[in-house]
Amino acid sequence: MKTYKIALIKGDGIGPEIIDEAVKVLDAVASCCDIEFSYEEALMGGCAYDITGDPLPQETINISLNSDAVLFGAIGGQKWDSLPREKRPESGLLRFRKELGVYANLRPATVFDELINASSLKPEVVKGVDLMVVRELIGGIYFGEPKGRDENRGWNTMVYTREEIVRIAHQAFKIAMTRSKRVCSIDKANVLDVSQLWREVVTEVAREYPEVELSHMYVDNAAMQLIRDPRQFDVMLTGNIFGDILSDEASMLSGSIGLLPSASVGAKIGVYEPIHGSAPDIAGQGIANPIATILSASMMLRYALGENEAADKIDNAVKRALKDGYRTKDLAQYDAKEVCSTSEMGSIIANYAAK
Repeated sequence: MKTYKIALIKGDGIGPEIIDEAVKVLDAVASCCDIEFSYEEALMGGCAYDITGDPLPQETINISLNSDAVLFGAIGGQKWDSLPREKRPESGLLRFRKELGVYANLRPATVFDELINASSLKPEVVKGVDLMVVRELIGGIYFGEPKGRDENRGWNTMVYTREEIVRIAHQAFKIAMTRSKRVCSIDKANVLDVSQLWREVVTEVAREYPEVELSHMYVDNAAMQLIRDPRQFDVMLTGNIFGDILSDEASMLSGSIGLLPSASVGAKIGVYEPIHGSAPDIAGQGIANPIATILSASMMLRYALGENEAADKIDNAVKRALKDGYRTKDLAQYDAKEVCSTSEMGSIIANYAAK
């Protein structure tokens, strides 16, 4: 039996609730796949600041680096918005990504047939959508130097090195090889010098993947095309700020941000988390949708641990729960047979996954 060590960072708001359900599902699928999980909890975010005075204690970094993968909930909330910037939960998250070297953020956007009416777009536009946004995560304008502000000006620098572009491009092409073998690289090469380098390097890397079809698209056009005809995309390769915006846009194709998982991977340990925030306004009410976190656990099994059978069981369990009409409150108006609490939805999916 294989045993995997998983770092659990529950975080703030609904984070503890949704992580608990993902663990429930992981334990259920482990029982029938001859694997075992050993969990160790660590603090990050506002809860970490309240206890230690630091949104990212060194102990959390150590625990994470000594694990096989990190399952992460959500951080932040208005309670900590007035803190100095370096003490805010979000600053801890940026440091965490740097420390773990997770340079590639993978965000799938899948429209479930059972929830096709949940999307704000017409069913004929979103039916069959299954795309992956591959976003560079620890470079670009969020990390570039120089940056700063005075009373009259603020400035940030968008920087990418050839090495950074090469490694994120390889991630995108490798993922495309497991899908429909199409990559659309998103840039602003008609205006930005850094995007011209991006396009040049991505084109060079593409030559190593002759089976994959490469196209390029300006980011403003990509934003429009994602709404006009999202099925044209398979893998969307983007820089940090463009990917931040486009992946949130893509998330709404499904109709609920509570459905979509993500993975942040790189040279060290991967971090697997839902794309939504901590939602402190509904924390403790038992109404949060745990599906995005459960599917993040599935991505962890697939990308970090190579346990594809277990990942498939979770994916199929989620689809079956939705097909059978189980919904959390955010999806209650879409053909619900039964509206479930956070814990009830986790238990239903766990029961399906164990079969």
